[in-house]
Amino acid sequence: MEEAVSTVKNAFDATDFGIRAAIDFIAVVVLVSLIYYPKHKNKDFIFTFVLFNVINFMICYLLGSAKIKIGFAFGLFAIFSIIRYRTIVVSIKDMGYFFVCVALGMLNSLASVQDNFKMLIICNVVILILTFVLERLDFIKNENAKEIVYDKITLIKPEFRTELLADLNERIGLKIHRVDVVSIDYLKDVALLKAYFYAKDSENLLPTTVDND
Repeated sequence: MEEAVSTVKNAFDATDFGIRAAIDFIAVVVLVSLIYYPKHKNKDFIFTFVLFNVINFMICYLLGSAKIKIGFAFGLFAIFSIIRYRTIVVSIKDMGYFFVCVALGMLNSLASVQDNFKMLIICNVVILILTFVLERLDFIKNENAKEIVYDKITLIKPEFRTELLADLNERIGLKIHRVDVVSIDYLKDVALLKAYFYAKDSENLLPTTVDND
């Protein structure tokens, strides 16, 4: 009798793991292949996103059976949150996708499924739809900035701001709408300007780390 109960329990656990794994795999495939890659065309991050999601899902599922699910999940998420890429510059959006993949692994491995996975599937769908909609907000423009070494320092005065913007637009071919003066070198008669312009794609990246800690 005990062996039969044990067999049923193991079969139920295998079914639970299989369904959760299928939901998680489908979610991360949709996220990476249908939402991320068509927009960014960067296959290097696909390896990172999928691998972290799968590993995180397995760790959470295998170790989350103890009565510390919530604390365990937040602790593991905190560990992943301190990971930094030191050899490349990673955009804020790529880091956002990374955390979505990690969060999907935690959600699909630890969430309660007393309603036959209905709420779990709904949560996955909501996350994917929200990510897709936010990714496709092409009507919202990004304000990017470029530092420019400018030689006409007479135009950096406030009263010549219109002439300064017109000269910058003609020189660099971008529609500059505002300029900040970073520094002025009177010995060389040049000024370092930070010119702001709107663009479809963001150029705001996380700074590269050079520390050795």
